[in-house]
Amino acid sequence: MSEENKQTVVGTVTEALPNTLFRVACGGEKEILVYLSGKMRLHRIKVLVGDKVEVLLDPYGGKGRVVKRL
Repeated sequence: MSEENKQTVVGTVTEALPNTLFRVACGGEKEILVYLSGKMRLHRIKVLVGDKVEVLLDPYGGKGRVVKRL
């Protein structure tokens, strides 16, 4: 997948779920289910409720991947 096709959004973590899953509010009332990227797991970067995160959206919709904690 090329770089220009990747869509990222900034959101706020509203709920922490098991197995490094999170519910993130992106732009108003839209909430999506996201998971941590491999690099964030590898370096043990903590994500807590209330943190602002950058999410890479799945092209098929539904889920996303947290790529950066802001």
